[in-house]
Amino acid sequence: MTRFVERFGLWSDDQRLQAKELAERLSSGEVDTVRFAWPDQHGLLRGKTLVASEAASALSEGVNLTSTLLAKDTSHKTVFPVFTTGGGFAIEGLQGGADFTIVADPSTYKLLPWAPRTGWVLCDAYMADGRPCLFATRQILQRAVRQLDALGLDFVAGLEVEFHVFRLEDARMQLADSGQPGEPPRVSLLSHGHQYLTELRYDRVDALMELLRSQLVALGLPLRSLEIEFGPSQFELTFGPTAGVLPADTMVLLRSAIKQICQRHGLHATFMCRPRIPNVMSSGWHLHQSLRRKSSGVNAFMPEAEGQDLSELGLHYLGGLKTHACGAAALASPTINGYRRYRPFSLAPDRAIWARDNRGAMLRVLGGPGQSATRIENRVGEPTANPYLYLASQLFSGLDGIRNGIDPGPSADAPYETPAELLPRSLGDALACLRKDAMLVEQLGKVFVDYLCHIKEAEIARFNLEVSEWEHREYFDMF
Repeated sequence: MTRFVERFGLWSDDQRLQAKELAERLSSGEVDTVRFAWPDQHGLLRGKTLVASEAASALSEGVNLTSTLLAKDTSHKTVFPVFTTGGGFAIEGLQGGADFTIVADPSTYKLLPWAPRTGWVLCDAYMADGRPCLFATRQILQRAVRQLDALGLDFVAGLEVEFHVFRLEDARMQLADSGQPGEPPRVSLLSHGHQYLTELRYDRVDALMELLRSQLVALGLPLRSLEIEFGPSQFELTFGPTAGVLPADTMVLLRSAIKQICQRHGLHATFMCRPRIPNVMSSGWHLHQSLRRKSSGVNAFMPEAEGQDLSELGLHYLGGLKTHACGAAALASPTINGYRRYRPFSLAPDRAIWARDNRGAMLRVLGGPGQSATRIENRVGEPTANPYLYLASQLFSGLDGIRNGIDPGPSADAPYETPAELLPRSLGDALACLRKDAMLVEQLGKVFVDYLCHIKEAEIARFNLEVSEWEHREYFDMF
């Protein structure tokens, strides 16, 4: 009987060769266990760990996971009625917590430097009949990349990621600390903050920086720089450009790796946009992006004449990003907390505009004639974003701009004063904008948009039932 991958033709010729080589490595005794990791709807890694002898056969047979994982919000609560027809999703094959299958992409295999004799491989999700799972976000980005392939273009992106690392004082593991979610850990600072890029502050956390550098480089990630950011205990890493789906794969692995590495060394890393600590500064994820011509390898955004900011193709791509900025906001900033960041005069955007080398604008254009690194930096994202959805939103929007010749208008040299469409001020507003963006709904699929909005709206409903400290302080004494 044929195995799952062969039965449905799920691997390319290259992947079949890579899988054969990987199976030989596993049989050689290189590792004891292999983690089969799948990026879920939130961009969090889930999956199963198999002993090496079982992992070799699982490469071609896949690994079964329960479909209730598709129904989880950020507290890991199931927010669909999974025991109804269609598993709450109205999709045949997902009823009653039935299985779906994750299949390894053998090209992603890595050894985890912090976990001895442990391999890791990223997987794609399929239904029992071999169809791609409608809710598999990595495959949504793959679909966007294929649209670009048809135009003879590659998507190229570099990552600039801010996050916080604290000293872990109390992991909050008492019996009463459990829950959905459990109590957050108690932490203390590694730096006071507010001394941006100072060498002295960097040297004080050199042990952490060297730990991250050595482990991330050993993991094969294209690390370029390690920086002290402005806020207390806030840091930034930047990564060199990669193409296609790889930038999103890098981000998914990076977040998981940093949290695991720090946890093993008595530290707590968080990619939460705006933690509730005194004097906090919001963390962003700035996405640098361009297109490259397959035929020549030349940057398709690079203009030819002096005085031009981008090529004609680049300007239309920019126009698409600007036009669909509000519709794409929920994919770039998918948490309630992320909207605390959008505020004027804060190096974070508050409206859908672009500008030449201006950090106050949502879309910052860099480079120029003869500069191969000419690119667009989108500053709208938060570091919790599902990388596959964030990048897919950029590609779908940019492609719409190219196909329809969208003009982005003039550079906004006073970004917090230029009249323009304001970005959504809450996750609820952002979801409404996504539902109204006909192009994004069509490209993502209406079934997927409804599914994602249902999950995020469940989170908002839980938030609205909580009594915040602000409310208690505001009303408890006065009334």
